[in-house]
Amino acid sequence: MSNKVSDNLFRLIKSLTKAEKRSFTIYASRHTSAEDNNGVKLFDAIDVQIDYDESVLTKKFGEKQFSIVKARLYDLILRSLDAFHSASSIDAELKRDLHCAEILYKKSLYDQCAKLLSSAKKLAQKYEKHSSLLEIYQWEKKLIEKDNYSGMTEEDVNLFLKEDELIGEKVKSFNDYWNIKSRLFMILNKRGKVRNEEELASIKKIIDNVLLNSESKPLSTEAKYLYYHIYSAYYFGTGDYENSYNNLKKNVDLIESNIHIFEEEPNIYFSILTNIIYIGSQLKHYDESFAYLRKLREVPQKFAISKNEDLEIKLFSSAYSIEITLYNNLGEFEKSLELVPKIEEGLEKYEGKLNKVRKAYFCSNIANAYFGSGKFSQALKWNNRILQNKEIEEVEDAHCFAEILSVIIQIELKNDDLIPYTMKSAHRYLKSKKRVYKFETVFLNFVDELMKDKEKSKHEKVYSEFLEELKKLEEDNFEKTAFEYFDFISWAESKVNKIPFREIVEEKAKVK
Repeated sequence: MSNKVSDNLFRLIKSLTKAEKRSFTIYASRHTSAEDNNGVKLFDAIDVQIDYDESVLTKKFGEKQFSIVKARLYDLILRSLDAFHSASSIDAELKRDLHCAEILYKKSLYDQCAKLLSSAKKLAQKYEKHSSLLEIYQWEKKLIEKDNYSGMTEEDVNLFLKEDELIGEKVKSFNDYWNIKSRLFMILNKRGKVRNEEELASIKKIIDNVLLNSESKPLSTEAKYLYYHIYSAYYFGTGDYENSYNNLKKNVDLIESNIHIFEEEPNIYFSILTNIIYIGSQLKHYDESFAYLRKLREVPQKFAISKNEDLEIKLFSSAYSIEITLYNNLGEFEKSLELVPKIEEGLEKYEGKLNKVRKAYFCSNIANAYFGSGKFSQALKWNNRILQNKEIEEVEDAHCFAEILSVIIQIELKNDDLIPYTMKSAHRYLKSKKRVYKFETVFLNFVDELMKDKEKSKHEKVYSEFLEELKKLEEDNFEKTAFEYFDFISWAESKVNKIPFREIVEEKAKVK
């Protein structure tokens, strides 16, 4: 048996809002006797702790009884939360109605039970709560059975069968699409976008499912959302941004037309808006992207979400990440840098609460902003935050291109002594992750050629050849990923034409 101290109770208490704590105090006063109030005392003792220290608590409450009091308190808090949130969501409301219907049925108040089930059924149908509908149908069947099918016709029985079959199909449809989506996202989240035929084949196996043959097959709004979500991710992963953008647009329209179904899951709308802004910026749909960014910041009002830390984290990580990306793509690097203090503040404030992918992209975008502004030492500092963070290392794309950007920054800093060392580190990483794709190979060969020319007499020729290779790679869907992390082509053009990098980026942003 493990002797490891569990801090589950501590974390549960610390997660409570002020309103939930007040509710617990009232609930506990009604459900515990004055003689058995150790749970409330333990609650108060834990609530004042900054860091969990069980040894202090066991001294106060006694080791023998502590585990019992602790378990009872945990259960009491959950029951108080259940009471507090009993009408906080459609699911909670339906569960309460079903429980009340069961009570009415057992009291033989069948007419009242039927009336409550009818009301619950309308609510479940409106919000497409299919699992609740299945339970409601079960209780309706019990009401019919208790009267020995009095007044029922064969047509009525068949109608029940059709309803059962339709709901069953809708539940299965959602589960099947969820399974396809999850398998696809597991690959894309780990590996990043497709970079060769083998990787394309691995996700095509998933996407070629018969379920995805027709847009009319999804039987519910949520299943249709998953259908568009799957295709937007698939096309994103294969570099077909136009089709990805079109499917994202369909999901934005779907959600905005069915706000009542998605109102309890604003994260879905958040995610779709974040993705469509990013893809839109890559397609140079900048006006649309900024319009979607405004929608993103209006999500709390649209969904009537009260302010909380989770919402603050999402707004910070999504909106600022998108905004700095847009300014970088437009070549407006000074505007990007104006966002850095706010981003730094958020990264510190939400340390440990941001996922590794978001952290990596923040660091990458800030590094790019400093690079575009010609502040290469600052760019190196932010780029190194990716390379030195073991957690971010798992985000292979981000780490891979941080290794490459590190070499480019050293070239700009004219640190000729450090370039071979930086190159060796990049080559070792790419080889270890089996990520020496076409772009990476072209880049490594380019730097080798650059380093061979000690007199720098042939540098212009080396950059020109590199630029031509990059232009060929840009046409290859498998290699597009490289150009999203950093504008390698504009950088090479700046070297060949001796024009500042930012001017080239700005000029390109004007051309659609």
